[in-house]
Amino acid sequence: MTKEVLLIEDDKQMQELIVEYLKDYKLNCTAFENPKEAIESLEKKSYSIVILDLMLPHMDGFDVLKKIKSTKDIPIIISSARGDIGNKIAGFELGADDYLAKPYEPRELVLRIEHILKNRVSNQLQIGDFLIDCDNRSVLLDDFSIEFTKIEFEIFLFLIQNLNKVSSREQILHATSLDENTKNRTIDMHISNIRHKIGDDSKEPTYIKSVWGIGYKFVG
Repeated sequence: MTKEVLLIEDDKQMQELIVEYLKDYKLNCTAFENPKEAIESLEKKSYSIVILDLMLPHMDGFDVLKKIKSTKDIPIIISSARGDIGNKIAGFELGADDYLAKPYEPRELVLRIEHILKNRVSNQLQIGDFLIDCDNRSVLLDDFSIEFTKIEFEIFLFLIQNLNKVSSREQILHATSLDENTKNRTIDMHISNIRHKIGDDSKEPTYIKSVWGIGYKFVG
């Protein structure tokens, strides 16, 4: 499956070079010059990794790094001409996973990306049509990102981890951060929202089936 890479780089020539080079390694790279637009994209789309320049318009790269790390558990490789030891230390202290000082060969960038993603693969689940990233609480259905709320993700993950097993509403409740006094109809409402987001017809469901009098099961 193609991995999604977010590139934040204001050098157009560098952008084009990286985007084109990564294609050969099944890495689909989306590039932004404006870091604020990149952060907005990160909130809407599921990415596997971020390549971040430090010298950017509108916002310093270290501020971008802090902003991303405050909301997303996503690996970040700094790609910068600021290659002195002070900047490298600052980058790692703020949570960068790697640091590449420009200039460098694009192949080295690919190797760094592959190494980082290989070490994180254990936190991803591929079940049927779905790719679930447990760290980032993200779900891809046929490469399309599904935007779940926190509770919806918890319910979805519980059901899919108990594939083909019937789960009662009480079991679903205790597997999530919902209040213990939550009514059954609230669980049903969340299930309905999940079905809608994954395109599942409640009358003829493909994924989440209702088990009358008990609860639900995810089939696959």
